[in-house]
Amino acid sequence: MTAAISSGGDQARVAIVTGAGRGIGRAVSLELARAGYSLCLAARSREELEATRSQTGLPPERALIVLVDLATEDGPDLLIDAALDCYGRIDLLVNNAGWAPPRTPILKMRPADADRMIALNLRAPIVLTRLAAAAMTASGSGTIINVASSAAIKAPGGEAVYAATKSALIAFTRAAFHEMRQSGLKLAVIVPGLVDTALIPNNKRLDRAAMLSTADVAQAVMQIVNSPAGACPVEVTLEPQLDPERPH
Repeated sequence: MTAAISSGGDQARVAIVTGAGRGIGRAVSLELARAGYSLCLAARSREELEATRSQTGLPPERALIVLVDLATEDGPDLLIDAALDCYGRIDLLVNNAGWAPPRTPILKMRPADADRMIALNLRAPIVLTRLAAAAMTASGSGTIINVASSAAIKAPGGEAVYAATKSALIAFTRAAFHEMRQSGLKLAVIVPGLVDTALIPNNKRLDRAAMLSTADVAQAVMQIVNSPAGACPVEVTLEPQLDPERPH
């Protein structure tokens, strides 16, 4: 884990973004940097995180890099501790990190792959939400945003475990929403359809031009961030204009 040294006097709002090295996480990080946030960028690849930090234009003391595998038992604790050690506060947590293998029938699913999806897609956001909320409660404000997937609703074949983790993440967010608002915190989940990222391989069935862009998801994050606490939506669904998996 690499931790930059905080300047101490910087009172900018602080955001943690998981999976910040590419795709949605990078797009969200760039939007938050433009909005004046200091960042805690978390992922497993130093090279990708360095590229994200460079694109934000933020100096190292305002863009902390944390190399962490959130699927491990102590990963979430290490991330929250690093953010608090550097900045002393957390104003926003974006639980974006997630993983799935190529579509695999459940009878052929490797147990290790199923375990990693459950750990990274569900357990990590739950633990991070609890830890971040504890830090936010002291200040009486803060926002936590979980990134789910339309797979939770559509439940496509070959994605049974992935769909289950994302469906559970939506249910967790809905239930925790009521608890968090009593403490002055905002909690929401974004449910995007297919997003054009490197995680989705090319194939003849997909029209990538019909997919959502990472910028679309980043804008949804900012809408939640900027919404008043009393009018914060618990769920934001993003649908492509067309079904990318059907011929047009």
